[in-house]
Amino acid sequence: MGASHHAGIAFIELMNNNESTDRGIFGRRAFIKTAALASAAAAILPAGLLQAQETKKMITIALVGCAHIHTPSFVGLIKSRKDIRVKAVWDHDEARAAKRAGELNAPVVKNVADIWSDPEIQAVVICSETNLHKDLVTAAAKAGKHMFAEKPMGVNARDSWAMAKAIEQAGVLFTTGYFMRTDTKHLFLKDEIAKGNFGKITRIQGSNCHSGSLGGWFDTEWRWMADPKIAGVGGFGDLGTHSLDIMMWMMGDVERTTADIKVVTGRYGDCDETGCGLIKFKNGVTGTLVAGWVDIADPVTLMISGTEGHAAIINGDLFYRSKKVKGADGKEPWDDLPKAPRAPMHQFFDAVGGQKGLPLVTPHEAAARVSVMESMYKASRRHTWRVPA
Repeated sequence: MGASHHAGIAFIELMNNNESTDRGIFGRRAFIKTAALASAAAAILPAGLLQAQETKKMITIALVGCAHIHTPSFVGLIKSRKDIRVKAVWDHDEARAAKRAGELNAPVVKNVADIWSDPEIQAVVICSETNLHKDLVTAAAKAGKHMFAEKPMGVNARDSWAMAKAIEQAGVLFTTGYFMRTDTKHLFLKDEIAKGNFGKITRIQGSNCHSGSLGGWFDTEWRWMADPKIAGVGGFGDLGTHSLDIMMWMMGDVERTTADIKVVTGRYGDCDETGCGLIKFKNGVTGTLVAGWVDIADPVTLMISGTEGHAAIINGDLFYRSKKVKGADGKEPWDDLPKAPRAPMHQFFDAVGGQKGLPLVTPHEAAARVSVMESMYKASRRHTWRVPA
């Protein structure tokens, strides 16, 4: 078996297992590897292997903005599907647009309005800088385009709720890149919570950290992601939004928050690099959220504690103990897990192609995560508790 075949298989595994590393989190190093694997896969894999779960209906899309750090992996995913036709690529940076358009064998459009007015374009993938999301998402909704918009939804709660309203009123399909929902360990734990196998849950802890600031990961074309004026958040919000999504997905709405968010190295000026948030959920559970770019290790990514159950994901393995579940003694990694859904962007395209019942992130959910994150930033600055907007 040749090296190119190994590259193709690795790409499929990466995309179908949450665009992730082995611990279920898409690291900044991984996206570079993904882009390379995508090209190899598209070149050598049989079409049937890549398209086994895809709709036969051809979908015409546009890439709107190419700024996000995950753009290379998304380009690879789009190229892997034979049911996607990319009709247009737009970015305010013409060189950036030309680069991605070349990879997708698609034309560049200089005026984004040409995308909104094109009746052939059914859906858009929005990977612009976050501070451009409101105008682009609102225009896409007005034009009736289904949309995948990268997280976070907006730079603040006000804009995010306005976008959610526009999307819902337009009745178009929407999702965002909360890929951690496709981690089988998270799916299992959400189901166990619903079954009551934790008893009364008292606390939940999420952690999503890497060493990006220490390694200078944003000393590149992705520098804008370390500028809160453009990205809306720094290290705490960038990574923390994923764990926050999982915590809210499992625990529900938030009553109030507080946090300690700070700069550590100063490599990116006043951009925050780490933080710890405290969350009181409306169901009475206390949550702790830790995230940032200055950690050399992050062994415990999720912990849930209840009166009759306990779970922890440690170095990618789930350890589960419950008085109500046979064999759940917490001594060995728990491997009786459900099948993983496809990655969020695959789900989006499948839904546009006509598949029903896919677990897309709702506009309301996406806006709520921004609202809670914003409340933690405000609480940190004011050294108080905040109620999400």
